[in-house]
Formats: sequence, structure tokens, C-alpha cells
Amino acid sequence: MRIERLNYNKIKIFLTSDDLMERGLTKEDIWKDSLKWHQLFHDMLEEASDEFGVKIEGSVAVEIFSMHAQGMIMIVTMEEEEEEQSLQDGFIDMAVTANNNENILFEFESFEDIIQLTKHLRNLNVLGGKLYNWNQKYFLSLKEDSLHQPDSVIAILSEFGDVSLRGIPWLEEYGQNVINDHAIETIIEYFLAK
Repeated sequence: MRIERLNYNKIKIFLTSDDLMERGLTKEDIWKDSLKWHQLFHDMLEEASDEFGVKIEGSVAVEIFSMHAQGMIMIVTMEEEEEEQSLQDGFIDMAVTANNNENILFEFESFEDIIQLTKHLRNLNVLGGKLYNWNQKYFLSLKEDSLHQPDSVIAILSEFGDVSLRGIPWLEEYGQNVINDHAIETIIEYFLAK
């Protein structure tokens, strides 16, 4: 589990499939509103509260992005309370929104990271993909159903970059589409050809 503070009232929690399995949970438990899920959620909020020194109570909005083989990302937003609103200490009102994603999207600090990654992806016969650029970072999108060994591919992607919170529609609107199709093959051809 990885926790990151995005701003004063928003945190990101990344849980891998292994993190969920270690806690005896599946992604389906979230939709069932199970007791195990509530316990995990409260444990995560406690850890985030301790790590970042914030008091999490009142209303929180939770957006869950399911990444299939990658696990899931939760964005927890602590709603600002109005002064006249009185809440009991420790009260958390949770609203959950879920989004499924059929694409794996990772972000990278430099184009060199993409080139080094592509060497490894070539060895796993991973082809295709789209490459975007935004704010001096690169984003590689791969269709999960086209991967023969998704866990191995995700492990390699994680060595060179991070799971991205940006969505492809957002990148297409605000970012630059560097390579629209066959990104891996194009990088191999221009940067790794012997």
C-alpha cells in the first residue's frame, strides 16, 4: 500500500492486488459493502492521518479507480465543513464512486525511462500502446487485454514509472499525443534498432 498527499484535503492510496489478498479482500468486496472493507478503509485513513498529521473526520468522498491486474487507486477527499454544521468526533460519512479502466496507464519522469522500459517490454513481446506527454512527463497506455503476462508487465512498468491518476481522455484533451498507436514498436524502431 502506498499513500500520497495530493493537497491539503486530498490523499491518494494505491493498493496492489497483493495488498488486497494479504488482507483477505477482493475488489468485489468493495461493492458488497463488507465489514472487512470498512475495517481496511478505516485502517488506511488512520495510517494517512498519522503519516500526514491531518485529522480525518466528517464527510469524505472516495473515488475508486480499478486497474484490473494492477490493483486499485483510491482518491480520498475530505469535504470542508461549514461552521454551523456540527459533527460528532470521529464521524466519517463516506460516498464512494468507482471507475473501471481497461487500460494500464503509467507515467514516467523522462523519455529515457520510456526507452529503457521498452527494452524490457520487447523481451516480453509486448507491443502496441500510446504515448502522451504533459507537463514534462510521459504517459504510456497499454490495453490490459492485449498483454500475455500482465503481472510481469506491470512489475516492469513499476520499475521505471508510477501508476498514473490521469485518464486517457484527460491526456488527449490537455496533453500531447506523441505516438498514437504502436508506441513500443515505434520506439524500438527509432531508438533501439540494431
